[in-house]
Amino acid sequence: MLRFLLNRLAKAAVVLGVVVVLNFLLIHAAPGDPATVMAGEAGAADQMFVDQLRKQFGLDQPLYVQLGTYVSHIVQGDLGFSFRQQRPVADLLLDRLPATVVLTLSAFGLALAGGIALGLLAAVNVGKWSDSAITVVALLSYATPIYWVGLMLVLMFSVNLNWLPAFGYESIGSGYTGLARVADIAEHMILPVTTLGLFYMAVYTRLTRASALEVSSMDFVKTARAKGQSEWKIVTRHVLRNAILPVLTVAGVQAGQLIGGSILVETVFAWPGLGRLTFDAVLQRDYQVLLGVFFVTSVLVIVFNIITDVLYVLVDPRVEIAK
Repeated sequence: MLRFLLNRLAKAAVVLGVVVVLNFLLIHAAPGDPATVMAGEAGAADQMFVDQLRKQFGLDQPLYVQLGTYVSHIVQGDLGFSFRQQRPVADLLLDRLPATVVLTLSAFGLALAGGIALGLLAAVNVGKWSDSAITVVALLSYATPIYWVGLMLVLMFSVNLNWLPAFGYESIGSGYTGLARVADIAEHMILPVTTLGLFYMAVYTRLTRASALEVSSMDFVKTARAKGQSEWKIVTRHVLRNAILPVLTVAGVQAGQLIGGSILVETVFAWPGLGRLTFDAVLQRDYQVLLGVFFVTSVLVIVFNIITDVLYVLVDPRVEIAK
């Protein structure tokens, strides 16, 4: 296991290095730059002022020089400085990261647990009304845009019913502390977590159903039934354990992508996380913040992939660790 982890970490370092370079090149290939945007906001279209800003940001240097400077800073653990917000990028990310982690992990847990449970229930009751109902709901959740679901939930539960808060991370000026603050944050999380989790829950539901039906037709499941084992034992010990492997594969890949999906959700619900920070940075052409968000996202994707490989071995001992 130690050799496996070291091997994965070495490969991850190479992948991360390639991703850092590609992100930098793609960001700088986009039209516009911070100097032009800031000059426009200041109402100064004078070329001399734009050139002054470009020199201040280092944008007057050749691209390879900018890339070398950026990579050297990344190696030293420096994610750069946001001239738009006059703060180090690392500080901005650390301020926003907890809100995004709480949102994405909660949505991921809801999607994974709900998807596996619903998919298994549909497979056990295949051909019945419950199977049809779960399949239809999963298709609708998968096909409906995330932002539209969020707006409809706000309209129903916040505007019409007034049951849940519509926006924000917590009540502004409430002064809550301890468990009262936790409860307030949890209440604000219900709508965004549900919105983000529904799409991925639909994916896991359909995948679990298909995988469970395939496993149920295998010989070892028929043998377990022939031995007189209870249906609950067969489903939990034989079907679920083998059917969950494809779900873990997809979930491991999608876990790191949840931050990308949270951009729309955080924008709709005014959630102060990395997604909202990314959206604002795109509008402001804040290169350093965008590169910092992309770097953190890449690290999360790599970490989740390594965790998925380890879980594979723990869930199914038949899977051998590649040396």
